[in-house]
Formats: sequence, structure tokens, C-alpha cells
Amino acid sequence: MEPWSRDPAGHFAEHQLESAALRGNALGDPHVRPLWVYLPAAYEAEPDRRFPSIYLIQGLTGQLDMWRNRSAFRPTVPELVDRLFAEEGCPPALVVFVDAWTSYGGSQFLDSPAVGDYHTYLCDEIVPFVDGSYRTLAGAAHRGIAGKSSGGYGAMVTPMLRPDLFGGFATHAGDALFETCYLPEFRVSARALRDEYDGSFDRFWEDFRSRPAFTKGTDHSLLNVWAMAACYSANADGSVDLPFAPETGELRPDIWERWLAWDPVRMAESHADALRGLRAIYIDSGKRDQFFLDLGAEAFRRALEAIGVTDVSFELFDATHSAIEYRYPLALRYLAERLQ
Repeated sequence: MEPWSRDPAGHFAEHQLESAALRGNALGDPHVRPLWVYLPAAYEAEPDRRFPSIYLIQGLTGQLDMWRNRSAFRPTVPELVDRLFAEEGCPPALVVFVDAWTSYGGSQFLDSPAVGDYHTYLCDEIVPFVDGSYRTLAGAAHRGIAGKSSGGYGAMVTPMLRPDLFGGFATHAGDALFETCYLPEFRVSARALRDEYDGSFDRFWEDFRSRPAFTKGTDHSLLNVWAMAACYSANADGSVDLPFAPETGELRPDIWERWLAWDPVRMAESHADALRGLRAIYIDSGKRDQFFLDLGAEAFRRALEAIGVTDVSFELFDATHSAIEYRYPLALRYLAERLQ
């Protein structure tokens, strides 16, 4: 691994997309968002050809320029993408890098009155923009979506909700089986709220924004719990209901059921026709995932099997939740081959 970047063989086109769906969102977050479109070398070399497209979405706290962050002795994700298509014989496809950052860290790629209409933004604004600007194969059969963690969640649920747009997905340690990945954080959050913030999430956010982020051990749990509640159990007026009593951590069953309705494991049965119609499904996770999303991956695979979907690429590999960007090319290749 050379310790510096090199010129890509393909081309990264950078756009600023003005979103009607995000304008006026409850958090006051920007409605003009960056969008990158990777064009493999074949795009210029074959001007009469149309290409599949794969949408790459980020996990919680991800913003678009973080894709270029370099770890020691490792290529960046854009470099991995370019190498995949330029040197490793992958069938050519466009890769669309989407920004869905919010002041709470993320959107789960859903529409929420507390966060913004990020599902609408992705499906009804970004997809038409890409298809209108580039030579894509515009049918769902040639369009995929991939991501890790919360991005993996978005990759699972978006084709269930919009099978007219997406014909395949890849999820790396996507949020699933909520009782194993979310529920344990409720007790951590309740204790932190009691001991540090007088039971108030408002005080947490005031403190969090006054100092370098994630400098307290409970920051992640508190941020994650609130961000998920803002996506899964927001009310029409933009208020947010927690699925537990902040004083004790006791579960609030009615609110928790609202969360579970968005669990991909539980969504599979009611979206069986959409899932059966997909051309490509890729699922993986590290066996030592800190958030136990390997259990969610297995539960989701079994839920697919229960509805008759067995043509699935599935792997549990020896890793944690962290630093698994080297898995992205495996999934992108799988989607590119299936969605030609």
C-alpha cells in the first residue's frame, strides 16, 4: 500500500443537489447536499452503452467527505471502488455516494417529521437526478443499494419500500433484530441521563454540542437512542417518544412496538413480494460485532428463508463492527454482476 493517493482510472463527478424534500426540515439541517457519482473508465470509453447504478449510503454520523478518510496502511473507500472496476475485472457500474447526515447523526433513510424526509430525498430526488444526468440502465432490475450499519439498514428497507426503484441490495452489519442491537442501550442511556443530565435529553444535547464529540463514554449510547427514536417513534408534530422510561429504563411497550415495526427482520414477511422480486441480496457481518449485528444478520437471513428467498450471499466473518470497509468491494462486485 502506497502512503499517498493516486489518480483514479475512473472519474468522480461532484454535485450539489438542492432538495425540496429536505427544505424546512425540523432540525434546520442543510437542504443543499453534496452528491458524488463514480463513473468507471468504461463510461467514457463506450459512449453508446448504459450502465447499472449502485447507491452507497453511510452509517450513523457519516457525512459524504468522510469516505475520503484514510486509515494507516489502507486505501480509502473511493480508492477501493476505483480499483474494483479498473483493476479487478468487475463489470462496470456507476456508484452513487449519497449524503444523509443530520444533526442527530443520521436519518435511517426514512421519512420522519422529527428529522426530515430522507427516504423521499433518496428515492424521488436523487434517483431521478442520476438517471437524468447519466447513461444509466434506469429500471429497478439494474439499480442496487449498499451500506454498512445504519447504511446497511437503509439498504435493507429501501428496496422493501420501493421495489419499483431498487432490484438488489447489500448490507454490511445493518441494524436488525432490534432487541439485540438497541434494547441493551436503553439501560445505559437511562443511567447516564440520571447521573449526568437530570433525566433530560435536552441537557445531553446541550452538553454534547458544547465540547468535542464522543469525549464521554456514554455519548454514543445517548446519541444513538435519540437518533433512532427520532426516526422510529416521532410524532406528526415533530416531538419524539422514547421507548423506555428515562428514570428507570423500563420499557414502554406501545412505543417499543412502533420501533419493532421498522425492524427488517419483522418487515420481511409483510414485504415478501418485494423481497422475492429482487435480483441480488448480499448480507454479511463480523462475528464479533460490538452491537451484535451478526445476530441480526442471521435473523434477517432466516426471515428471508421463511418467505422463500434463499438465493442470498451470506457470510459471517472474523471481525468487529469497525474497520470493515474492505468488505465493500465484495458487495459491490456481487451487485454489479447481478444487476447488469
